[in-house]
Amino acid sequence: QVQLVESGGGLVQAGGSLRLSCAGNGRTFSSRTMGWFRQAPGKEREIVAVITLSSGSSYHADSVKGRFTISRDIARNTVSLQMNSLKPEDTAVYYCAAGPSLSQRIVAYWGQGTQVTVSS
Repeated sequence: QVQLVESGGGLVQAGGSLRLSCAGNGRTFSSRTMGWFRQAPGKEREIVAVITLSSGSSYHADSVKGRFTISRDIARNTVSLQMNSLKPEDTAVYYCAAGPSLSQRIVAYWGQGTQVTVSS
């Protein structure tokens, strides 16, 4: 049974914007945290942004701070990532995740991933 479904990836020019969405269900939204990881070819999967579902408090990696914003919609069981001022180095597969503590890489559920490609 699919627990997390991502959408919104694609190809964009440098400086452009994309919005990723992740639709969960009651089980995934019972997690304490949700967020986004990304993995570029030949690199390790890294945290991009994390949000605590109950409070809405968030964390953004230094590499995306000021450009990306994570948000959640409890009523729709959706977590989104607004990505502005995209750079070629943002190119990666982006994964939605849910779990007790994503900042400590304690993940219970993964999405299937969505490709983001930023051309220079």
